[in-house]
Amino acid sequence: MKERFLEVSADADQKQNQRFDMWLSGESIPFTDDNATAAYRERVTLIKDAIQLKKPSSRIPICPSAGFFPVQYAGVSMYDAMYDYEVLTRAWEKYCHDFTPDAYNAPTTIVPGKPLEILDFQLCKWPGQGVSKQQEYQYVEKEYMKADEYQDLIDDPTGYFMNTYFPRIFGSLKPLEKMPLFPPVNEIPCIPPTLIPFGTEGIQRAFQSLMEAGQETIRWITAVRRLNGSIMGKGYPAFSGGFTKAPFDVIGDTLRGTTGIMLDIYRHPDALIEACERITPFMVKSGVASCKATGHIMPFIPLHKGADGFMSDEQFQTFYWPTLRKLIIGLVNEGCVPQLFAEGGYNQRLETICDIPKGKTVWWFDLTDMERAKKTVGQMACIAGNVPLSLLCTATTDDVKAYCKNLMDVAGRDGGFIFSTGAGMQGAKTENVKAMIDFAKRYARR
Repeated sequence: MKERFLEVSADADQKQNQRFDMWLSGESIPFTDDNATAAYRERVTLIKDAIQLKKPSSRIPICPSAGFFPVQYAGVSMYDAMYDYEVLTRAWEKYCHDFTPDAYNAPTTIVPGKPLEILDFQLCKWPGQGVSKQQEYQYVEKEYMKADEYQDLIDDPTGYFMNTYFPRIFGSLKPLEKMPLFPPVNEIPCIPPTLIPFGTEGIQRAFQSLMEAGQETIRWITAVRRLNGSIMGKGYPAFSGGFTKAPFDVIGDTLRGTTGIMLDIYRHPDALIEACERITPFMVKSGVASCKATGHIMPFIPLHKGADGFMSDEQFQTFYWPTLRKLIIGLVNEGCVPQLFAEGGYNQRLETICDIPKGKTVWWFDLTDMERAKKTVGQMACIAGNVPLSLLCTATTDDVKAYCKNLMDVAGRDGGFIFSTGAGMQGAKTENVKAMIDFAKRYARR
C-alpha cells in the first residue's frame, strides 16, 4: 500500500471525464421540464469549470453550505427533522425554493433518530436523547479504542470494528464481542466452532437489532432519495455526493479521541502512522463507493484535526498529510474530485497541501486567508469558501454584501473559485443568507 497511492495514474483524466459526463447528463433525474434540465446542466458546468481552473463562461458558482439552516428556516425542531421524514423533506424543499443556490447539500447529515435508538448509540447525544429537541448532536468523547489495541486494528480493521469498536459504541451490539474470526475458516472442521456464536441468544438479538435499524434506515434513505430527485428535478445539482475521511481523523475523532491521539503522537508514533496507512485503502474505497451510489463526482472530506494550532507543521507533515495525500491520489485515480473541507485555519499548511495534481480537487476553506490561498493552493486546485458563520449570525446585510464583494474580488480572479460559506449556516439570520446569495449571484456576473 505504501507505493499504491503516490502518483496519478495514466487513465485518471479519462475516468474523471467519464464521471463528469455522467454527473452532467443527469440521465436518471426526473426533470420537471426542459428549463429545469438546462438550468441543472448550466449549474453543473459552472462548478466543473471552476474545478478545472477555467475562467467562468458566465459567472462564479454560488454554493453555500446549508448545514442545519433549512431546519431553522422552516421553523421545525431538529428532533422533528430526524424522526419525521416528511418534515425533513419540506424543510429542504423550502430552502432550495426560497434561496435558489447553484447547488444544494443533501440532508444526509440529518440522520434518522430511530435507528440510533434501536442500536442504543453511545457515541453522540442527539435531539430528544440527551439534549433538547431543538439542539444538534453532541459528541461524547472517550477512548473507544485503547492505546494497546493499535496492532489489533492494523491486523484486521474490519474484525476490529465488528468485534471491538461496535460493541463499545452500540449498546445493542455488545454481544458481537463474541463474534468469531473468519480467516481461520478454511477447512471443514473449522465450520462448527465458527457457527456456535450465531446460535446464541445474544448474537441473534444483536443481528435482530441490526435488521430493525436497517429497515428504518431504508425508509429514511428512500425519503431522502425522493427529495433529491425532486430538488435536482427542478434544476439544482447536489454540491457533493459522497463521503470519506482523512485516515488520521478516522482514528483521532471517534476511536482514540482528541486526548488519546495527541498522546499517541509522542507515545506510539510508529503504531499511529502504520494504522493511518492501514486505514487509507478503506477510506479510498468508501469515497468511491459513495460517489458511485449517488452518481456524483465529489466525495465530501471534512478535515477535523489538521488545522493550524492543532499540531506543529512537522507533525502535520509526519502524521496527517502523508495519508491524506494518498487518499486524494487514490480518489483522483478513480476519477473522483476530492472535496476537502479545511475546517478552522490552514494558513500554515498552504504550501504543504499544494502537492496535489492540478485541476483535480476542491479545497473548501473556513477561516483561511483567501488571498494567500489563491496565490498558493489556488494555482493547483479550485478553492471554495469562506463567508464566516459569525458574520451571517451577527452582522448587517450591508456588512455581508461588503464581505462577499471582497471575497469574490480576491478569490474569484480568473476562475477556479466556488463561492461558499466557511461552515454550515445554522444560527444565521435569514435576511443575511438571502442578502449573501442574491448579492453574490449579481456580482459574480461582472
